[in-house]
Formats: sequence, structure tokens, C-alpha cells
Amino acid sequence: MKEFEILEHTADTGIAAYGKTKREVFINAAKGMFEIISGETKDLKENFYDKIELEADNPEGLLFTWLNELLYISETKLVILSKFEIKDLSNNKIAAEVRGMKINRLGCKIKKEIKAVTYHRLEIKKNEESGLWKAQVIFDI
Repeated sequence: MKEFEILEHTADTGIAAYGKTKREVFINAAKGMFEIISGETKDLKENFYDKIELEADNPEGLLFTWLNELLYISETKLVILSKFEIKDLSNNKIAAEVRGMKINRLGCKIKKEIKAVTYHRLEIKKNEESGLWKAQVIFDI
């Protein structure tokens, strides 16, 4: 099963993320977002760590808040995040630890800037037949 795919949109870009669990979908959505930003992130040398705890009213709002928080951390701390460990996840709360690499001229660079996560076509749902989860997110670039 693929983790995510990049979706083309009129003036923006997006992802469809997949997973066996809701936790896996949140992780794969984050991986997809950072692949758009910097390309391949699997081999980045980790020299950054942070903890995140967030709340929202529903699963879609939580996914929106999660990705926007990761984007905020990336922009304010000048890092590309590559590892996402979700410690706790419910329909309206998430606690996670994230790791990544500080941006420098030699290592990782920004390939495409994402301005924000949007609510446009945002969804997260479980396919009752297959039992698999899917999330769709459109980014303002």
C-alpha cells in the first residue's frame, strides 16, 4: 500500500494519504507534505526534535491543525521534518514527537513553499469495506 500520492489542483497542490490506521494516515499526510516542500526526506540527518500536543473539534479539524502546526514549526525553526511518532491520537487530540533536519545550504533545501493547509476538499475517512483510512488535503502554495 502506498503511503501517499501528490494531487495536482488548479493553483495549489495536495495529497491523498493512506493508512491501515488513523494514526498512520496522520503520519503519511505529514510525510507527503514535507516531500512536496523538500523532496525525499528519508535520508535526512536528524538534528532537531520537538513535542506537539494539539486539540480540535473533529478529525478533519485535527488533521488541519496537525499539518499547520508542522508547517509552522518548519518555517519558524527552519527545519524539514522527516520522522513523526504519534504517542496519542483520538478524534480531537493528538500528542506526537517530531524529528528532522535544520535547513542549511549543504543538506536539505526548500523545493516548493507551502503557505498554508486549507479546508478545501479536506477529508479523513475509513473505508468500511477494506478497513483502510484515507485523508485528502489541499495546500495553498
